[in-house]
Amino acid sequence: MNERYDYKKYSDFDRNQIINKLKNNLTDSRFEHCLRVESEAIRIAINNNYDSELAGLAGLVHDYAKQMSDDKFKQYIREYRLDENLLNYGNEIWHGYVGYLIIQQELGINDSRILNAVRYHTIGSSHMEKLSKIIFMADYIEPNRNFPGVENARKITNSSLDEGVIFQIKNTMIYLVENGNKIYPRALDAYNRIVDLNN
Repeated sequence: MNERYDYKKYSDFDRNQIINKLKNNLTDSRFEHCLRVESEAIRIAINNNYDSELAGLAGLVHDYAKQMSDDKFKQYIREYRLDENLLNYGNEIWHGYVGYLIIQQELGINDSRILNAVRYHTIGSSHMEKLSKIIFMADYIEPNRNFPGVENARKITNSSLDEGVIFQIKNTMIYLVENGNKIYPRALDAYNRIVDLNN
């Protein structure tokens, strides 16, 4: 399904070159996850009458920075004068919320829709474009995901992308609270926005 696109429309590199860069940056299991998210993003995009090439590329590169060093992320946070509070978190936040800058520089991707989709794919946003929602859900429900409620998440997303996003954000908040984990404030903003929209 995914090989039909070369992605040169949105990147300085074609799909094969991006694949090679991913292989150099990621473990085999993480690389395979990126391929599954690419395919899932294409499927969700088609289901929602959205540009499937754009979605495929965003899905493919969403974890490009996942295994970068902490020092590199901290360097970007300081160099680009990002929210200093980010320094109190770690890779689970950084690989998206900071990693989009690495994708822009190293892959020559400058389409704001793709960059935002990568940026928000782990924490969501209070103002998510359709592509951001697609990648948010493709990452969450790709075929190898196996957690309580994933089948329900797939069913909901197949019926309504927006309802899928709501389901994921609510479940993630519950998981973080139940496990005593800190919640990055921007993730709370996304949750509060959803509560406002549903009241």
